[in-house]
Amino acid sequence: MSYGKHVTGDPVKDCLQAAWDHGINYFDTAESYFKGESEIAIGQALKELDWPREEYVISTKIFFGTGRKEPNCRGLSKKHVVEGLKQSLKRLQLEYVDVVFAHRMDPNVPMREVVESFTQVIRNLNFAYYWGTSEWTAAQIQEATAIAEKYNLIAPVVEQPQYNMFARERFENEYAPLYSSFSYGTTIWSPLNYGILTGKYNDGIPEDSRFAKEGDFFKDTITRLRSPEGQEKIDKVKKLTTIAERLGTTTAALALAWCAKNNNVTTVILGATKVEQVVENCKALEVIPKLTDEVLDEIEGILQNKPEVKQQIWTQR
Repeated sequence: MSYGKHVTGDPVKDCLQAAWDHGINYFDTAESYFKGESEIAIGQALKELDWPREEYVISTKIFFGTGRKEPNCRGLSKKHVVEGLKQSLKRLQLEYVDVVFAHRMDPNVPMREVVESFTQVIRNLNFAYYWGTSEWTAAQIQEATAIAEKYNLIAPVVEQPQYNMFARERFENEYAPLYSSFSYGTTIWSPLNYGILTGKYNDGIPEDSRFAKEGDFFKDTITRLRSPEGQEKIDKVKKLTTIAERLGTTTAALALAWCAKNNNVTTVILGATKVEQVVENCKALEVIPKLTDEVLDEIEGILQNKPEVKQQIWTQR
């Protein structure tokens, strides 16, 4: 997400190339990330890399706009979904994105209009192949799916939620019926809980960290980190580090592997801004086979936050 602000030009291209070299072909951004600058940075890097378009997947997200205050420049009205995505494509220098997400649900727009709008950009305008949701409730996703079936529209197919060792309730419990009833996909964000699960904040906030560089943006997160609850998290991270060291890996790789181990995780979004971070994060693939039932139980013993999953089965109307 920092692409376009602290990271531009060759470093962006280098990170994308490093990811590509390690088998990663999916890249995610949003119209709101640094007011569109992230899309510009990624788009320019992709142009220079000149990969075959059919070999990589790009997603962007529509809702928050690029910082303009005019009423039609944010939200999920048909006008902003169409015009916002059109502008995103210009910044990305692409004819289409593979997936466009509704970055949040818009309470001011009827659900039918939302579904119609995303159907239009896919079916009529060829701006995208699929659409998804981000941080929607399970009930909202079910409603959108039901409306799509009733009116011959296109239903969302993927959710982009936060999921990590410290944020589990919605993904593991609330969304459970989506996986079983709709085979709903997921592209999870913040698998390292804003970097806390890397262990870099175990002894305070380093000067070269995102929390230090973007203090205003992460003000609430920093406040929580310094609270008793935050210190409890740090204590858990230190214990997780012991497990990581025993497995011959890093705390970050352990946390990423733990996410990827979940069968309902389709894609883990990495937030690397340096080539070495890309390489380090990819080591999580080597850790997944090491997560035996015994290791997973040991991790649960540290976390003590496993949600109680309520069995529900939904059907389309």
